[in-house]
Order: sequence, then C-alpha cells, then structure tokens
Amino acid sequence: FTPARMLDYISNLKNDLEDETAFAARANDYFSKYAARIYAKYQALLRQNNAVDFDDLLLKTAFLLRDYPDVRMELSNRFRYLLVDEYQDTNHAQYQIAKGLALTHRNICVTGDPDQSIYRWRGADIQNILAFEKDWPEAVVVKLEENFRSTPNILEKASRLIRVNTQRKHKDLIATRPAGE
Repeated sequence: FTPARMLDYISNLKNDLEDETAFAARANDYFSKYAARIYAKYQALLRQNNAVDFDDLLLKTAFLLRDYPDVRMELSNRFRYLLVDEYQDTNHAQYQIAKGLALTHRNICVTGDPDQSIYRWRGADIQNILAFEKDWPEAVVVKLEENFRSTPNILEKASRLIRVNTQRKHKDLIATRPAGE
C-alpha cells in the first residue's frame, strides 16, 4: 500500500464512522492490524498538531450529534429545514449527520438521481437514496423524468443501458426535444 492508498483506506473507515479505536478492536489479520497502527499514528499526528482532516470533520460531527442529544436538539432547532443536494453521492457519515439534524422536525428535502451516483470511490453509498422512502416514509417523492437536453434516441439508448443496473429506482425518461439523427 502506498501512503496515498492508506490515507484513502483510512478515509473510507472514517466515512463509515469507524474511529481508530473501533477499527483496532476488530483488526484480526496482518493487513488490518498494520492499517490500525497507521491509523492510530495518523490520528496522533493530527492531534499533536491540533488539526483534523476533512473526514474528521464529518466523523466528529456525526459522533457529536449521536453522543450529545442536547447539542443535536440545539442544532435541530436552529436548522429546522434541511436540504441535501446530490443525495446519491452522500456517504454514511453525511447520512448520519443529515438524519441527526432532521430527526426532531423531520423537515428534510433531498435531491438526487440514483442513476447518476459516481462517487463510490469517495465513499458515496447509493443505499442512502435508495432507502430514503423507508427512512422517511412521510416524504413526497417527485421524479424528474422530463429531459430538456437530449433527444429521444439518446434517452432510449441510455435507458436501455441503465435498466440492467439493479441498484436503482425505475423512472421513464421523457424527451422534450425532437428526435435527432
């Protein structure tokens, strides 16, 4: 593992809300034990420099909302309405933050398209949008099926291609432009 790949591995652990202590406790093979030592040293170096990385901002916020109900309630009352754009590209930590902020008032609006989730390499979890209606049963879902950019023949081919993806919600793309060549 290169240093960059190890940092990416640690980033994914943080996005899954696994701090260095929890990860070390479950490390049971050579690689995970080695990664746990690197993770612990990396976090110690950050603490020594009074620093956090981007993933720590998410991890620490999610833990704050989870572990301190009074803080969660204060923030939930301050931010009574929550809008999350590009919801298909949220990771587990971002999902938990949104859930924590919206839990009290349940005023959450998300926009996203499961057919356009492209950030799995960055920790995006398509299940966040696929399970949205289960997590928020009172939500109203509005499908944006009209397409103003592409011609019908392009949309037909795109639909045929994406239809084989099992991790999606069905929608019918409707072209507003005339057919092209």
